[in-house]
Amino acid sequence: MALKIGRGASAPPFIVMDVITAANNRQAQLPPGAPHVIRMEVGQPGTGAPAGAVAAAQAALTGGGPLGYTEAFGRRSLRERIARHYADWYGLPVSAERIAVTVGASGAFPLAFLAAFNPGDRVAMAAPFYPPYVNILTALGMVPVMLEAGPQTRFQPTVAMLDALDPPPDGLIVASPCNPAGTMLHPDELAAIAQWCDARGVRLISDEIYHGLHYDSPIATAAAYSPNAVVVNSFSKYFSMTGWRVGWLLLPEDLVRPVECLAQNLFISAPHIAQITAEAAFECTEELQANIARYRASRDLLTAALPRAGFDLGPAEGAFYLWADVSRLTNDSQEFCARMLAEAGVAAAPGVDFDRGRGGRFVRFSYCGPQADMAAAAERLARWTRTEF
Repeated sequence: MALKIGRGASAPPFIVMDVITAANNRQAQLPPGAPHVIRMEVGQPGTGAPAGAVAAAQAALTGGGPLGYTEAFGRRSLRERIARHYADWYGLPVSAERIAVTVGASGAFPLAFLAAFNPGDRVAMAAPFYPPYVNILTALGMVPVMLEAGPQTRFQPTVAMLDALDPPPDGLIVASPCNPAGTMLHPDELAAIAQWCDARGVRLISDEIYHGLHYDSPIATAAAYSPNAVVVNSFSKYFSMTGWRVGWLLLPEDLVRPVECLAQNLFISAPHIAQITAEAAFECTEELQANIARYRASRDLLTAALPRAGFDLGPAEGAFYLWADVSRLTNDSQEFCARMLAEAGVAAAPGVDFDRGRGGRFVRFSYCGPQADMAAAAERLARWTRTEF
């Protein structure tokens, strides 16, 4: 008799992780001296944790402490520092009791979804979207509801889209700046969406992990507009600490204890050493702002160069992504990205990872790598499209 397999085992892959593997394999096969693969497939800063944060980690590692489990919600001093961050950045008073330190934003999402929703609940989001939203919800028995967004709304949801849903969903996920489109919900738009959710009993989940990485428009936190919103953030992007695996949740009062119980059972706590490093990273503003200046320069270079190579770009307001319409070149973004890697030596993420209906004609480029690589990518892509298309 065949054994049963759980519904979570049918979760589709996060395709960009497969692209990482393909790019690693391609690089390993190159002969000595050959031009290296330029990595534009993953949202991983080319810089590591800031120097002051690394120094704090080194001190902790040599200090003789056990660096064991912390409280499930994290070290008290880190939670207090995160709370102060909301006052510093948004002018918003926040109690440290509402902060849950998590194993990255990736560990925050299942905690939030399990606490806020039940199997069968319908959770809306704009497409294109970050693939694990859908994959985690589906694995937990919840039902993703897609709101097809386009360039007219900067690939973001609107109140009009929400009004068209009948019945209203049980939850809504928003992301600003968003992955993959690199666009933002402006403060008035986020406020209107938060008010819409509160009026209808819809739980708002706000992905704010790219806060700090914004260029021309101001950021706003959903917590400023709704006492019921769940805010997800991370030290991976602005703080350049992807591999340290530490993030946080800002929780509404009614979900604090439920999330704490879930965290105790699912994760115990985020890594102790990562929490020490994260707390120190808050004091490294000068280095972190220098990173943003490099991202801005790369963004400006690519937004000027890529359209000349046949890539039609959406607005690039934040994060470090360009959402490129490649329909003038292909309708099969997965095959297109495989060719781009093999023939041009540039790794990028196919749009089918982020929009299963329309993603065949989109590619996501990440520009958080070294500036020299971004300039070289623009040249390679221009030559490649001119020759092959």
